[in-house]
Formats: sequence, structure tokens, C-alpha cells
Amino acid sequence: MEKMNNTEILNRIKGGLIVSCQALSTEPLHDSYIMSKMAYAASLGGAVGIRANTVVDIQAIRERVNLPIIGIIKEEYPDSEVYITPTVREVDALAEIGCEIIAVDATARPRPGGVSFEEFFRDIRAKYPNQLFMADTSCFEEGKLALSLGIDLLGTTMSGYTPYTKGTPLPDFTLMRRYKDELGATVIAEGGIWTPEQLVEAFANGAHAAVVGTAITRPMDITKRFVKALEESK
Repeated sequence: MEKMNNTEILNRIKGGLIVSCQALSTEPLHDSYIMSKMAYAASLGGAVGIRANTVVDIQAIRERVNLPIIGIIKEEYPDSEVYITPTVREVDALAEIGCEIIAVDATARPRPGGVSFEEFFRDIRAKYPNQLFMADTSCFEEGKLALSLGIDLLGTTMSGYTPYTKGTPLPDFTLMRRYKDELGATVIAEGGIWTPEQLVEAFANGAHAAVVGTAITRPMDITKRFVKALEESK
């Protein structure tokens, strides 16, 4: 993909659908080739960007798809609950392959080694001053802090997935609206978007772009949802 500046990247994704193409090692579609084909199908369907996990998957997707990529690396560490791009090492790997946007967990939970988000982000911003970074947040206070530190995009990704936001109705339209109205942030709606109607509502609540993953690219989970509806109807 031709090199774009940050303004061009943000304009490219504005008002559009970003499709998350991920499969963990425990899932049946865990394969870089499959993820690249999934991303290609999403691009043919009109996606304006792709969110993807791991260097190998992103490289495979890049060979087939000419769209901006939100890159993450999910890595578990024994001393932390944070697993989405948790350390500088993962950021380095994503920067090395030229991800247009790098998403990082921006929750208040301690990172590996007891590092706070503030310490972590100051380090990576100093190291990569021109890189677009997206904060995967769970609540307003996290987004406010991330924005004050110089984050470029606020995502609602982790709403409902931290102990202190468990039970939050998803999609978290309230958080999207507060980010836009109270902080003037560039908002990426992500988390719990299952229907086209919810996608449209996300934009009505201030989203710059929106990410949909499971509802499009995880057939096992989609099947479970239909089966559950059948079981509950009996």
C-alpha cells in the first residue's frame, strides 16, 4: 500500500467500517492464509480498514489487501491481565512492519512489570512520535487520560471487559458520545456491534469509524449465537 500521512489515513477510514480479522491459536480459523482471505473478502465488501493480530497475519493480509491496518499483538504475561499490545516489544514489532495504526490496551490495569499505562505510553510516544496510536479503553477516565498523553484515537474496545466495567451494555454508545462531546476525540467504535443498525447508531453517537469483528469474521461464535436462540426458544 502506498505510504499515507496520518491525516490521509484518518480521512481514509472516516465514516467507514473496519473489519477485525483475528483468530487465536485455540480457534479453528487460526491461519494467516485464512485471515488474509477473510480480509480480502472484507475489502471486496466495502471495508475501509482491517484490524489484525500478530506480525505474520498482518504481513499476509498486507499482501492481499490495500487498506489501512490497525495492528495489535495479543500476548499474555503472567503478572498482568493486559494482553493487547502490552509492552514496548510488541509496539516495536508492529512499527517495524509499518502498521498505519497501532492499538494498545489503555485500561487502568497494571501492565507487565507493574508499568502503568501512562509510563508505557510516554515511552512509545517518545520512541514513535509520528505513529498513529489507538487506545483500547473501557471507561471515560481512561480515555481522558490517554487523550491528555497524546493518543490519536479513542476506542471503546474494552468496555465491559474490565472488572470495573463488567455488565456495561454493549455497544457502549454512551461512552462513544461522551468521548466525542466532552473530549472532542476521534472515536473508534468497537465492541459488541452485532447488527447493521447498531453500526449506524455508533456513527450517530459520534464515531469516526467503527470496528466489527465477531459478527463478521468468527463463524463459530456466529453459529453459537443462532444455536443459543434456538435453545432459548424451546
